[in-house]
Amino acid sequence: MDFLQLAAKRQSTRAYNDSRVEREKIERCLEAARIAPSTCNSQPWKFIIVDEPELKSFVAEQTFGKLVSFNRFAMEAPVLVLIVAERQKSFARFAGIIKKKPFTYFDIGIAAEHFCLQAVEEGLGTCMLGWFKEKTIAKRLGIPKNKRVELLITVGYAAKDEIRAKKRKDLDEIRSYNSY
Repeated sequence: MDFLQLAAKRQSTRAYNDSRVEREKIERCLEAARIAPSTCNSQPWKFIIVDEPELKSFVAEQTFGKLVSFNRFAMEAPVLVLIVAERQKSFARFAGIIKKKPFTYFDIGIAAEHFCLQAVEEGLGTCMLGWFKEKTIAKRLGIPKNKRVELLITVGYAAKDEIRAKKRKDLDEIRSYNSY
């Protein structure tokens, strides 16, 4: 499929079937993320793949609670991918401070979307989550205290094959040429 078809097929999957995800497919998604561009080629990320069922359930349980239940679907996903922010190259870090722009977040976002687009190509569904109990997860997975889990991605085979209609602003609402 061409890129626009791939991008249109990418959506946040919130219901998974119980099929196991082949590690070869995860590896290709990781390769797509690995080759993503980053500020000064810092590559400020580490991916932790959680596919051991008991550990996966523990991590999934940290994405919701009694008051905040919207991520409960994470329990269905057979694989969770955590993206940990790593140190940027000095110049990228300095530039981020000077320009007051969180380049690490931009870089992680680009790598995460590369991962998710490759997942579409592999026939997998994904959903990026930013709401989770970071300290609890970090402690259980042995993530150093000076590191942050910035993003969690659920991965699996979607329970339904339907591609939902995208509700997006019209192009005329989001674009202008040569001035605001």
